[in-house]
Parts: sequence; structure tokens; C-alpha cells
Amino acid sequence: MTDIHPDQRVAVLADSQNLYHTAHSDYSRNIDYEGLLTEAVAGRELTRAIAYVIRADAPNEEDFFDALVDIGFETKIKAIKTFGDGSKKADWDVGMSLDAITLADHVDTVVLCTGDGDFSRLCSHLRHEGVRVEVMAFGSSTAEELIDATDEFTDLADNKEQFLL
Repeated sequence: MTDIHPDQRVAVLADSQNLYHTAHSDYSRNIDYEGLLTEAVAGRELTRAIAYVIRADAPNEEDFFDALVDIGFETKIKAIKTFGDGSKKADWDVGMSLDAITLADHVDTVVLCTGDGDFSRLCSHLRHEGVRVEVMAFGSSTAEELIDATDEFTDLADNKEQFLL
């Protein structure tokens, strides 16, 4: 696998819902996306940063989306779906996976900011293709199979002051 070096091209894909839920349930705080992006890039060449967000018509939602853009993220926004039984669903698993596979030919490293174990197969695929895969998430809510499938795992809980507001 590729070691880290300054000329390395990096794509950062952030699963905002996954990060939000853990930050709120475990710490009652928000994610510091600027700190997250800085650490993810780690002095390398940023090719693309994408934050996958859900539109839930919450207060200040547009301000949050604008702030992500100001920090350097491209935002991909999906509306939350409400089903007949009242249940709601919104996730970006397929979209994030397709973007990661598409970007794989253009980057040396993909940094996934999520603890969702559904991405472990994606990590294995990317690594098989010669792409370095790093995951940044809260260890308490990160699937073991995801950690096992990466080249490097950063537990955001180990440096809460850098990653939480």
C-alpha cells in the first residue's frame, strides 16, 4: 500500500449523518468540519472533498450547508424520505460508494469519514485497486469490520477538541 507523502492526491468523503448522530448522542456537540478536513488531508494534495448531507428542513440547515462549502466541501444533498407508516429514511451509502469508485482512478487515497460497516466492502475493493483507504470516525460507533478493512483508522474521540465544536 501507499505510504503518506506530500504529493499524494486525496479525496475526502464525509457521511454527515453518521458523524452527526454520534457527535450528538455521545458528546452533545457538533462536528468541526474544518478540523476534520485539515486532518484528513494531512498536508497532502486535496483532489475533492464531498460532504453527503440530508435535507430535513431543520432550522439553520442552509447555514450549515453554506458553511461546509466555505470550508472546502462540495455538498451533495438528499431529501429525507417519509414512508406511509411514518418511518423516515435517508442515506448516502450508494452515492458515496459510487463516488469513491469513480474517484479511485484520480486519487492515491480515499478518506471515508464514517463509522458505517456497510463501507467495509468498498474499502476492500479500493485497496484491491491500489488505493490507500483511511477512515475517520468515532471508535465507539465504528463497525469493527470497517476498521479491519482500512489502511488507517483515526478515532475522532481521541482528539475531541480538534474534531468537535
